[in-house]
Amino acid sequence: MSDTRWAWVEIDLDAIRHNVASLRAVAGPAAVWAVVKADGYGHGAVDVARAAMDAGAEGLCVALVAEGLELRRAGIAAPILLLSEQPPETVGHIVEHRLTPTVYTRQFLDALVAVGPTGLPVHLKIDTGMQRVGAHPHAAAAMAQSIAERAPAVRLAGVFSHLAVADDPSDAFTARQVERFDGALKHVIERVGSVPLIHLANSAATLAHPETRRSMVRAGIAIYGVSPGHGVDDLCADLRPALQLRARVSYVKMARAGSRISYGRVHKFERDTTVATIPIGYADGVPRRLSSTGGEVLIGGRRRQIVGRVTMDQLMVDCGDDAVNVGDDVVLIGNQDGPDGEQTIRAEDWADRLDTIGYEIVCGISSRVPRFPRRSIDG
Repeated sequence: MSDTRWAWVEIDLDAIRHNVASLRAVAGPAAVWAVVKADGYGHGAVDVARAAMDAGAEGLCVALVAEGLELRRAGIAAPILLLSEQPPETVGHIVEHRLTPTVYTRQFLDALVAVGPTGLPVHLKIDTGMQRVGAHPHAAAAMAQSIAERAPAVRLAGVFSHLAVADDPSDAFTARQVERFDGALKHVIERVGSVPLIHLANSAATLAHPETRRSMVRAGIAIYGVSPGHGVDDLCADLRPALQLRARVSYVKMARAGSRISYGRVHKFERDTTVATIPIGYADGVPRRLSSTGGEVLIGGRRRQIVGRVTMDQLMVDCGDDAVNVGDDVVLIGNQDGPDGEQTIRAEDWADRLDTIGYEIVCGISSRVPRFPRRSIDG
């Protein structure tokens, strides 16, 4: 628990190791590269990266040069793939710290080469339908040729694409993306020869689309034990959530029937009830709308409704007639034993109430909430 505030995050690194091992078993013989961008999806990039590598991940993926530098400065020597082209001003850092850049324009390739690397591995990204970034499939072979022509400064170490709807196994668009990718890859190989690393699969594809597990998979949200989407929930049974968001009760009062609470006074109490204040709010990553969509916390192993609007630093919950005391343990995301057995609130439960995805929930937990390691019960 934090000694600076009564709200904190606990990260189960044993769960990270378990999830990586589970994904390796699913994806094999493809290698697993762990996606640790956005500070490890809010779990702590350095610790997650180390745990993932302990469990057999062969590389790491990040979104930003700064994220790669953080890992290097922590002494992590594993391959680190930058998932998109970066500002030209950062190419010196990319080369100096042996980050693996993604390339899909000649302008960025030229900026890389101008720094004077030797044998720098690069990955070519092909846009097969996500329409975010990447070379057009018809231009991929020419782009691969441009990379080959700049040897020995750089070498083509990988070719990849990103799947837009892999979390919905019924959507035929994934098959269309795979077809486009394979067509473009065929022309790349005809032009420059074989490529060491071919990758298409994100977490959802790793679980649901065996045909996308090429020489490696990029496992992101699944290594944190969060489902990539309801379409693949049934394939996530072996995954363990790694994050718990916890707090302690900071204040207890009796609210009288007919009184109202919090900003806007939108919630009216129908009877006398015990109200507990929890010192965590939307500045910490608890969405303000959660109170209006049935959000709950666990106190004493029972579900307690959030009442009134979540404020910047605090929220309030209705505890009914139960005895609640200052300092009592509160679980916002995670597990707690209770009189009716273990109760669980998942990041996915918040996501469902807010019409979003589990990714946004865990990534949205503020850096002002301290993180601490937590050991698995069986670990």
